Amino acid sequence: MEDLLPLMALLGDEREQTLAKRTRRTHSAVFKAQVALAAMGGDNTLVQLAQRFDVHPNQITEWKRQLSERAADLFGNGTASAKPPIDLKALHAKIGQLTLENDFLEGALTKVGGLSAKR
Repeated sequence: MEDLLPLMALLGDEREQTLAKRTRRTHSAVFKAQVALAAMGGDNTLVQLAQRFDVHPNQITEWKRQLSERAADLFGNGTASAKPPIDLKALHAKIGQLTLENDFLEGALTKVGGLSAKR
């Protein structure tokens, strides 16, 4: 057992160096889609796909989940994830109302105490 300790220490050092060299990678959307589609195909296991594409199996599972959730948006009219339309007329009306109130209050302040609302 004592003979194996230096060998185990060397293996530990190699693992640490391998992990230290690995930097955070950003994958393109095309690559993610390719991996997710391969996972959806079911021809290979997650471990096989992870080795083939050099990504973690949990990452493949996440991309597969995202693909299945968003796939309906491609063929639908997009109402599921679309934001509700903004009523520009109502917003413009509110801006006009607030502008009138500010002008009125500014005039009242200058009449009452000679104060200015402008800073």
